[in-house]
Parts: sequence; structure tokens; C-alpha cells
Amino acid sequence: MFSSDGSPTLFGVPCGAHYPSAVKRGLLKRLASMSPEMVARTEIYVNTSRMKKELMASFEDGSTQFLPKFRLLSDLGMDHDFMDLPVPISGLRRRLELAQLVSHFLKQEPQFATRSSVFDLSDSLALLMAEMQDEGVTPQDIQNLKVPDASGHWQKSLQFLSILFGLFTEDSTSDLSLEARMRLVIDRLERKWESAPPEHPVLVVGSTGSRGTTARFMTLVAKQPMGAVILPGVDFHMSADVWTQIRSEDRISVEHPQERMARLAQNIGIDPTQIQRWDTETEENIARNRLVSLALRPAPITDQWMKEGPTFEQIKPATEQLTLIEAPDTRLESNAIALVLRHAVHEGKKTALVTPDRDLARRVTALLSRWNIVPDDSAGIPLSQTPPGRLLRHVVGLIGRILSSEDLLVLLKHPLCARGGHDKTSGEDDRGYHLLWTRELEVHLRRKGIAFPSQDDLVHWAIKSGESKDDKEARLSWAHWVADISEQFQQTSDGSLKTHLDRLVALSSRLVKGPDAGDDSELWAQHTGREARRVVEELYREADYGGSMSSLEFGDLFRAILGRGIVRDPSPKHPQVMIWGTLEARALGADLVILGGLNEGIWPQSVGQDPWFNRDMRRKAGLLSPEQNIGLSAHDFQQAIAAPEVVLARAKRDAEAETVASRWLIRLTNLMSGMSDEGRQGLEAMRHRGAEWITLAEHLDRPDFTLPSAHRPSPRPPVAARPRQLSVTRIENLIRDPYEIYASRVLRLNKLDPLSREPDVRERGTALHAIMETYLSQTAEEDYEAALARFLNVAEEVLEHEVSWPSARRVWLGRVRRIAARLVKRERERFALGTPVGIEAKGAMHLHEVDFSLTCKADRIDRKEDDSFVIYDYKSGTPPTEKQTKIFNVQLHLEAAMMEEGGFETVPIGKVSEVAYLGLDNKLTETVLPLDPGDVAEVKKKLVQLIRSYDDPALGYTARRMMKTVRYETNFEHLSRYGEWSDADTPVPEDLE
Repeated sequence: MFSSDGSPTLFGVPCGAHYPSAVKRGLLKRLASMSPEMVARTEIYVNTSRMKKELMASFEDGSTQFLPKFRLLSDLGMDHDFMDLPVPISGLRRRLELAQLVSHFLKQEPQFATRSSVFDLSDSLALLMAEMQDEGVTPQDIQNLKVPDASGHWQKSLQFLSILFGLFTEDSTSDLSLEARMRLVIDRLERKWESAPPEHPVLVVGSTGSRGTTARFMTLVAKQPMGAVILPGVDFHMSADVWTQIRSEDRISVEHPQERMARLAQNIGIDPTQIQRWDTETEENIARNRLVSLALRPAPITDQWMKEGPTFEQIKPATEQLTLIEAPDTRLESNAIALVLRHAVHEGKKTALVTPDRDLARRVTALLSRWNIVPDDSAGIPLSQTPPGRLLRHVVGLIGRILSSEDLLVLLKHPLCARGGHDKTSGEDDRGYHLLWTRELEVHLRRKGIAFPSQDDLVHWAIKSGESKDDKEARLSWAHWVADISEQFQQTSDGSLKTHLDRLVALSSRLVKGPDAGDDSELWAQHTGREARRVVEELYREADYGGSMSSLEFGDLFRAILGRGIVRDPSPKHPQVMIWGTLEARALGADLVILGGLNEGIWPQSVGQDPWFNRDMRRKAGLLSPEQNIGLSAHDFQQAIAAPEVVLARAKRDAEAETVASRWLIRLTNLMSGMSDEGRQGLEAMRHRGAEWITLAEHLDRPDFTLPSAHRPSPRPPVAARPRQLSVTRIENLIRDPYEIYASRVLRLNKLDPLSREPDVRERGTALHAIMETYLSQTAEEDYEAALARFLNVAEEVLEHEVSWPSARRVWLGRVRRIAARLVKRERERFALGTPVGIEAKGAMHLHEVDFSLTCKADRIDRKEDDSFVIYDYKSGTPPTEKQTKIFNVQLHLEAAMMEEGGFETVPIGKVSEVAYLGLDNKLTETVLPLDPGDVAEVKKKLVQLIRSYDDPALGYTARRMMKTVRYETNFEHLSRYGEWSDADTPVPEDLE
């Protein structure tokens, strides 16, 4: 019916045509002379659900009273003729089985890979097995490869791949994979149709035959009297020489967009130039198709540009509906695309953004929301990014860990947490207390700096924060619920896959139920919850094949499976705005098409590294070429750019570095800039139209008003509001950065600790001071070896008690051990010079001249044999230099003044002869300052002058007055708007009421 002489035929639809309409018109024209029911008997196999939907919509326009039977290629072999074949096993079961084999292999060969790579390796084997079965490659084909192997790497790889080879069985049909079953189906169809060809039309639509079994089925259909294969996006403007070139076996030809068409024609037994037009009435932009075809010529024959380029005509009709947006960055690219889509909606055009870049698609979707436009995104939402998916991902990642403050609050703040008691009649009120207490607990944890909250910490907070008896009881109940869940996360052990799933579901369910033990229906509700339940139930079904694993291994497995889940939002979308992947774009049912993210690595996507075979090995074995996906992506580009109106968009820079334009865009622009004056003018016009959108995009986020830059602040609060007491360590702040004193003591602002606390310099300093305090408080008559042993024991005990991070404990203990011998020796020498009379001694002093008080806590005060005193201060880093102590670091001088006035509670009054800063760094640096008569009085005098100066209403608290370094960071830079002004700017005083 589709061939005049009964020979195999291939049909095609040109680029830019509305493919579903062309398929319908060509079919109805060929069936016009036959009975109407022949349309109903026609079977049409399509490659995607999107194509199926578009074809059905095209046939439902009233042009026929019967509809063909639409089937997906993936459903081939699911009718009653193949019921005797077993149902294929799930891909999850295959991966779990392979994981067990890989795990056993690594026990025998631990040097091959780490245990953490078990599921990555099993996934790689599963993909290789599917490809081998799809392409008809046997284990013998792999084993027979002649590979130079001087290092023995190939033999090790072959030994590992033998895990996979044992699963290939020729005489058994049990445990068939989907690919293996599909080959059996096609084998049976070949035998059946050889003697009894189908008596009704069978069409294959939308596919290019990129996979082995699909190509076999397409070849089989094309050879049937009533069969037809209709290829999308066939370039009918290529010469026979070009077709011959892309049929070669080199790497360059595989990357050409028409390579799969040429390969399929060769398999069928015809020349690619014999591919026929399916519908002669199809409209196409012939000039643009010829221009793009010339631009995409294979590299060996691009010298034809020199011949055909200057003689190319009709540049204007080819490019007048093309726009090239070359945005400076990804933000402006997203803004420009969103504006194009918004403008198209205003003009009533059906518009589609085609891009493989999901980040770009999400950014554009977010921007469209400002105009209440919700695009129809064919890719859906990854399950791991939905509320149920995020909760499951958080829980599985925290099992077996001691929950930090950040971990705990991530769980408590999740939108599904404590939803079990939700009453639809009362709205959100039932969850209000949970949110309130979570926020109050967060503030408490930040202020107290609790890195890993225990049950005692939570209970103490509940008791202290409760305002009434009932409130305390309610908070206690909630705190116990939080503590119990936190403890359950810590309980872990190796077990079966089902055991781990039970623990995951139980913990997630308890979080959702809340403290009142409601129900967990919210976890599995709506379309996102149903998809999460499907994933979990599939794991339960295949749990027997999972074997035993650790919590970490289960977490890796579950996150990998969860990441493959996709959720389609059933809510209504805007009918005129779509976001398509490159495969869905083959239907081309849009008036305006935007090709977004046209950069290398995105269009086309980077070719991943094959862990087992290089290109030559894959070719010899019969596996797919790594560059085949580039050719398929090129074909999608060639189809999409042929739409009636097209916008090409790219960003010149991403978040990390400068980008490189897509190779196809480079080819097109290079061709046009060198072919002729008309070509250069056409390219310039394309860029000019794109520049107009970039200009609009720059204004999209620009506010209607501008704020003047802040001045360097020097606030002048009333004298009565200025601080009358500071610790000696804050005097340096008053000298260096008075604004910090203003913010903390006048405005009473305090910086909250971050939740994701790390063992920083402050934590280390606190720990080292605690070690020295404990060691010095336990002085006794002992020899050097005993003192050293006692010091190391003290260090271990203090770090174990004071430091919550095991890794930091080990690192800091190692540092202490490196300096322990020298430090103990130094301290014993100091013991010989004087006796400690004050450890962490509290002191205070009042300056009557200015009515100002000083407080302190001295690290160590020693009495010497001449009854004078020495004050020591331990520094976790390098101590200040003698020069710095004369202006900024006057802490010990002020403590000496306090000592001589009897300001310490437990230390007698006396004269201070020396102060010293003792570094606890690797060099044990010291800054020893003997005090001459009058030094203490001079420092005290300067302090009185400093305080008296700040009692003057005309003097402000200037920000960053005398910083130690230019890059020195303070706690209140954001408040002073540092960055809008620099340290060289003149302070601007501001009187405050």
C-alpha cells in the first residue's frame, strides 16, 4: 500500500513541519480509497507519550470518524499473542541483584574499589547489560576483544565484568529484563510476519531508531507491504555526496543530525536519497532548512561553505524570524526568555521553551509566576525535590548520626512535620504550637551555642521557657517527643533492606504524626505522596533481593532510587506555554520556539566517561558510540530551529566561568558571518533583536527607585545611653572598632551562632583555655614525666567533654600532643619562678574620674618570691607583639592596674612586676612585658582619657576606626553597610535621640 513495487520504503517529514498533522494527512490520503474502518484498524507506534497525545489531538479535529490505535514502542509485545512470555523483571530488582554480586566481589578483591561504590558499580553494570541486550552484544563479543593490556587493567575489568556475563542465559526465559524480552518479541514478529504479514497498516512514528531493538522493529515494519516508518526531521536538501559522507564509520559522521536516518536506510537496504516525503502538502521554511543544513555539514566537507555560501540566496526569509539572545549571564538569559514567553502569551501565540537544562527551566518557571503563568513542563518535578521526597531524603541521610542543631531543625521545620493532628476545620492552628516552639528552640540553640542538643538540653529549655504550668507541661511533652525521635536516629545496625525500610518509614511517619500521635496520611497524600509511596512499595516488593547492608549503604541506595522518581503535577497549566525536553520537541506544535541554554555541555550535553570501554572497544564490540547522543541532540536542534519563529538563547557566563557557545550555534554564526554581506547583515539583525530583549531583561529586576550609598557611620547616641562598664577585652574593640561597642552595648544586639556550627578558632581557644585551667588547678609535687602524663590526660578529658566534634577532638589533641613536652617544660619553669594564686580570677575596677567600671577574668596570676605578681594570658594563636600592646592590646596592663587597686576577689592586693602573653601555637610564642614604675598609671590615664572622650556628645562611635587588617571582619558589618563605603571614607556623624 505504501510502496509501488513492494520494496522496502522509508518516509520522512521535513524539519519545521507540524509532525502530527503531517502524519495524519499522509495516512488519510493513502487510505482515502479504502473502507473507512481501515483507519480504525491502523496501528501507530510512537516513541513518547507526548507524541501520542499530539497525534491523538491531531486526529480528533473532525477530519475522520475513526481513530487509529496508538501504542507506545515500550508497550510492544504486551498483547495476548505474547502472554506466554514472562513479565520482565524490574530494573530495581536487577540492580539489587547486581549489588549483591558486586559486594561479594569486593570482599574477594577489596583493592578493586571501595565499599561506598557498590551501588554506583551495580548501576553501571545494569546500564551495560541493558545496552548489550538492546544491541545484541553477547559476553563472547566482549571477551574476544583484542586489547593491549600491559598494565593488566583490562584483565581486572574483565574479571569484574564476569559478574554480568553470568546473567546472560540463552536457554532460559526466566528473569528476563525488558530489553531481553523485547528482542524475543521482535524475533517472534519476524517469524510471524514472514509468513503472514499484517493485513492492516502498521506505522512507526517519531523515532529515529537510535536503539538496537527499536531499529530492528522499524526495519521489520518498513519491509512489510502494509508497513511504514515515518522519520521526523529529514533533511531533504542534502546532496548524495553528503549522505555518503555521513554513512562513513568515523566519529565525525556519528555526530551529524541525519546520521541515524542514513544508518536506518542502510539497514533496510535503500539509499538515503530514496527516503520519500510522507506528506507533500507540508509547509516548511525551505530557505532556513537549506541554511541550517549547510551549517551542519560534516567537518570533512565544510569546505563547501566556500562554494555554496557566497551563492546562497534568500538569507532574509531564512533569518527574519530568527532571534539570537547572547546574555551576559544566566540571570539575564532567564529574564529574557521569560519576557519572550510573556510577550507571546499577550499576542496569543503558542510558545515552547526547548532546553535540556533543568536549572534554566526552573528559573524561567519561577520568573513566569510573577505574571501568574504556569507553564506545562513535560519533565515534571524530581520526586526528591517534593515535600515527601525531601523529608524521606533528610531522614535517610540522618539515620545513624547524632543529630546536630541544624539537622534537628531541618526536620522540625519541614512542612510535613507534625501534620498528623491537622484538623481541616481549624486550618493551621493545630500545628501552630509546633512552629512556635520550633522557632523558640532555634533561638535558644543559637544563643547557647549547643551543637548537638541532648534530651537534658531540650528538657531544660522546655522548663525554663514555659510561662505557666500548662504551658510547661505542653512544652515538656513536645520536647520529649523531639528527644525520643533524636535518639531513634542514633540507633542503627546492619540489616536487611526491609529492616532499613521499616526504620525509614517509621521515623518519617512519627515525624509527620507529631507529638499527639495523629496519622501520617499527609506523607502519602496528593500526587507527590502517591509517587513517594510507589517508590517505597517497589522497594518493599524487591526487598528480598537486597541482602544485608549498612545504614550508609542503604542511604546511598535509597537516595539514588528516589532521585529517579518524577512527579507530574495534574493541576491546570497555561495552554499556550510549554517547556519541553529535546525529545518532546519533535512534535513541534508551537508557533514560537525558544532554544535555551545553547552552550557546550548543555547543547549537546557532555559525553560521560565510560568506566569499561574506550571508543574503539565499543565500536568493535557493537556497542553504541559515545557520540551518538550528540548526533541525536543535533537532530533535535535541527528540527527545533526550523519552527516558524525561533529564539536562540545562551549565557556568555555561568555561575563559575565563561561559557562556550554550542557547536551548532558557532557553525551557524561562522557560516553567516563569512558567506556574504547579506549573511552578515542577517546575523547582525538576529543579534539586534536579541539585544532588545536583553535590554528589557536588565530592567526586569531593576527597582523603580535607587537608594543612595551609605556613608561611613559614626553614630552619636545620648551620653546617658553610652556604656558605663566594659570588660578589659572589649577596650581593644573600643579602640579599633567603636561601632561594634555601639551595636552591642547601646543597641544591645548580639550575633546569633550559626546552626551549622563548625569547630572554629573560638571553639579551639575555649578548649585550650579549659585545658590550661584544669592543668594549673591540679598542681602537685611531681617530676617532669608525671607532669607530662597528667597534662595529656587532662587534655583528653577536657576535649572529650568540651568539644562535640569527634574529628576536631582528634585534630586538636594531636596539636596539643605536638607541643605538650615543650609546654609542660615551660610551665614547670614558671612554677619555679612563682606560685599560681589565681586561675581564671574575676576582677573589677571603678574609674571614679569618669564613673566607669572595668571587669575581667584573668587566666593566671602568679606570686613571685619578692611578693610581686605576674599576670599571664594564654592565646590559642600567636600572641600580640610588644608594639601592639602599647596601643591596642592593653588587656594585661589594665588587669595590672586592677591588681594594684585590689580589684580581684580571691587574690591579694600587690604590685605587678610583669605581664606576659603566652601563645599556645606550634612555636609557643611569648610576649613578655616587664612593667616599669609608672607604666600601669600611664595606661590607666589613657583609658580615662578614652572614656572621657566618648562622654563628649560630639564624638561618635566610628565604624572600623583602626582595624588590624583591611580584610578584618566584624560582627556588625552588615549593619554598618560596609562595602557601600570603604575604610578611606570620612566618617559621617549622626545624632541619635
